[in-house]
Amino acid sequence: MEFPFDINQLFSERISVLDQTLVAGRKSAGRPDLQAHIATVIDELGRASAKAQQLTAPITSASKLQTQKHQLYLLKDGEHSGGRGVVVGFLKVGYKKLFLLDRQGVHVEAEPLCVLDFYIAENLQRNGYGLELFNFMLQHKNLEPVLMAYDRPSPKFLSFLAKHYCLTQSVPQVNNFVVFEGFFLNRAAAQLRKVPPKKPDGEIKPYSLMEREAVRQEQKSLPWPFAPPHSPQRSVASQWSKSLSVGCSPSRAPPRVTPTSSPGCNRNQSPQSPLSDRCRARRTSQQGLVARCNLYSRHMDTRAVGLLHTCSPGTGRSCFHLSLHPRRTG
Repeated sequence: MEFPFDINQLFSERISVLDQTLVAGRKSAGRPDLQAHIATVIDELGRASAKAQQLTAPITSASKLQTQKHQLYLLKDGEHSGGRGVVVGFLKVGYKKLFLLDRQGVHVEAEPLCVLDFYIAENLQRNGYGLELFNFMLQHKNLEPVLMAYDRPSPKFLSFLAKHYCLTQSVPQVNNFVVFEGFFLNRAAAQLRKVPPKKPDGEIKPYSLMEREAVRQEQKSLPWPFAPPHSPQRSVASQWSKSLSVGCSPSRAPPRVTPTSSPGCNRNQSPQSPLSDRCRARRTSQQGLVARCNLYSRHMDTRAVGLLHTCSPGTGRSCFHLSLHPRRTG
C-alpha cells in the first residue's frame, strides 16, 4: 500500500510496534507532522481491512488505538516505490476478559491475548509476509498461538492457522471469539478461573434469628382479630408488646369498659355509639337552654318548669320566684 509521503521516514524498522502514543521510533517522537502521517496510515489500513472482511465499519483506526490498550504490529517493505517504501500489512492484538466454555461446557473466565485484526495487502499476499508478521508477534509476546483467542477470524485466517500452526479443532463458543483445544490444556490454573454456578433464588428470610423466632411463634398462634380474650397462646404481655416481625403493626390495647349509659338510651350501646349521640341531642332540644347558675331561661316550656324545681336546696327559693307557672299554696 503506497502513500504520498516517505514510509521509511515514518517507520525506521521493518516491523514497528505502535501503541497509544502513535510513536514508531525516535524520529517521530515529538513530531506532530510525522504522527499525523502515522495516523493516516493506520486509518487507511483499517478501512482496507474492513473492506476485505466485508465489515460495515472499520475496527482499527488511530483514534481507537489511542483510547485502547492494544498494540499494532506494522510491516513495511522499504525497497518498493523508488526507495520510499510501502506498507505491507498490520496485526493488532490486545488482552480481553472473556467467559469461555471448555469441552465439558463449564464456564471459564480468562483474559488471554487476542488477535483483533489482521490484514495483508491483496497485491502482496502469498509472499510470506503474513507468516513473518505473525511469528514476530509470537516472539515479541513469547507466546504460543494455541494459547491465544481470535476475534471473528475470516475463513482465510482460519486456513492460515491450520496450515502453519496445525490449529484445526476449535471449541465452540457463544461469542465471536475462537479458541482451540490446547487453550484449556496448556494454560496454567492461575490464568483460568471457573465461574461459580449461580445460586438458586431461595425464600427471603428475616434479618436476624430473633425475628425468625418471633415469626415462627406468630405463625403458631392465631392472628389478633381471631384470638380469644383469654387465649393461652397470647398472653396479656404479648398484647401490649410490639411485634418483632418485619412489617407487622404493634398489638392493640383492649377496649375500655364504660360505665352505665345515661337514661333514655339503650343500655347495651357504648357512649361512642351514634344512637347515644342522637338520644343526647334529642333530650337537649326538648329541655332548652337553661342557665341554672343565673336562674334564667331563654326557652321555657312546661317540662323546663319541672326541671327548675329540681334545683339544689340552696337555690330553691330563687327557683320559686322566677317560675313562670308557680304552684298554688294553701
